[in-house]
Amino acid sequence: MTKPTVLITGATAGIGRHAALHLAARGFRVIATGRNTAALASLTAEAEGELTPLRLDVTDPASIAGAVEVVDRITAGRGVDVLVNNAGYGDIAPLEEMSDADLRAQYETNVFGLMAVTRAFLPRMRERGAGRIINVSSLGGTFTLPLFGAYNSTKYAVESLSDALRLELRPFGVHVSLIEPGPIRTSFSSHSLRSAARYDRDDSPYAPVLRRFMRLTERTDRMAPGPIATSRAILHAASARRPRPRYKLTLSSRLAVAFMRALPTRWSDAILRRVVGLTRRDLAPARTAPAAQLDAGQA
Repeated sequence: MTKPTVLITGATAGIGRHAALHLAARGFRVIATGRNTAALASLTAEAEGELTPLRLDVTDPASIAGAVEVVDRITAGRGVDVLVNNAGYGDIAPLEEMSDADLRAQYETNVFGLMAVTRAFLPRMRERGAGRIINVSSLGGTFTLPLFGAYNSTKYAVESLSDALRLELRPFGVHVSLIEPGPIRTSFSSHSLRSAARYDRDDSPYAPVLRRFMRLTERTDRMAPGPIATSRAILHAASARRPRPRYKLTLSSRLAVAFMRALPTRWSDAILRRVVGLTRRDLAPARTAPAAQLDAGQA
């Protein structure tokens, strides 16, 4: 029996890397893609099973077209059986201060890149009447956190696009599933913290809350579970006779989000503001700093 072929975007780190190794070890022919060729080489050396590295930038149409050609050649024109859209990242920043360039870049990868890759590999699935599309979203696509507004909004978009694709593609034999993890211990937080550092300025009115949120993120990352839960969910979505439309991970994260969503909005808002320090008392030093500096300059 021919091994099913799965292509994973963003497979050089985090959830994508773990999923590539997990699926390869369980009999899939994995095509692991990413932009970092050194990381792809390291992944290939570690894999137990059939894993083919392929450089792919989901924001570059020429790179996507080239990947389709390689996959058609590898699979003798069959294409992939399973597409895992995992490439993505999240910046931490107050929306007022986030640059247009950073906001657009996040959408280019998390939303437009996902759709461009999907449109590129979908026709082969539809033609043969079978296939799986697995989009890695987030519980942050169902519940918004302050300072993660840009990232959360991209995942809300992924949720809606996936719902529409699931309805549109089912008559053609193509299943669409969403993976919705909460905090997972990967390199995701490291990137988010680096992005936050770019916006950490003493003259920002958001400086106290941004620094507090960065500390909370570091603490949450240390306590978060590893990516095995997401890999198991991706495996189930790729191989089960009836894959679920949604895989909400993990139980503790799912319960926390359900609890917050069950509260009146004013209550949940108050809890979040208190936790991250978005209160008048916490932000008082930042609000009064310019006046204090002015007085000092006049003195």
